[in-house]
Amino acid sequence: MAKLRIRGFEIHKGYLDLTAQRALIDALRPVLKAAPLFSPSVPGGGQMSVRMTSSGQFGWYSDASGYRYADSHPKGQAWPEIPDQVLSIWRQLTGLDRQPECCLLNYYGQDAKMGLHQDKDEADFSYPVVSISLGDDGLYRMGNQSRGGKTESIWLNSGDVVVMGGEARLTYHGVDRIRYKSSRLLPKGGRINLTLRVVT
Repeated sequence: MAKLRIRGFEIHKGYLDLTAQRALIDALRPVLKAAPLFSPSVPGGGQMSVRMTSSGQFGWYSDASGYRYADSHPKGQAWPEIPDQVLSIWRQLTGLDRQPECCLLNYYGQDAKMGLHQDKDEADFSYPVVSISLGDDGLYRMGNQSRGGKTESIWLNSGDVVVMGGEARLTYHGVDRIRYKSSRLLPKGGRINLTLRVVT
């Protein structure tokens, strides 16, 4: 396990071993059953290439009217609770008493990607965002606190965890592509990314 620091991003390579990764996938199955993946639309039209769902008090949501947190799934049901196994990673890496109120789950299929963006729909940016990678490798790009300029990229592998706090909290970041079927963790391939956020 190695800890890297790039542009303020703390990247914990190999933080979760294979046993821990499999336990996380098992813990996420009830979440996906209670709150199935959906394909969000974006302001201006079109749909994201990732599918997503959430657990916790709030879920992140996007549609033609904008980006926001919602207290229920698009089909109307309340979001399920964040699994203890996920919360334990937050506690280990942040040392905070404050618990995340949202665990956003993004599923990247073969051609999915995520453009450079800031996580800025939360009320208090002093709390970090913790990002957990499971499944196929993802090419993670880190930019600057404003659009444009040089960027740096790193392949995130299954079991890697990134902490975005301090100077990195409002830095633009995204996923350019995945190496489809590079991992056997998910039987059908693809990448799951969990991001833990304090919302209020």
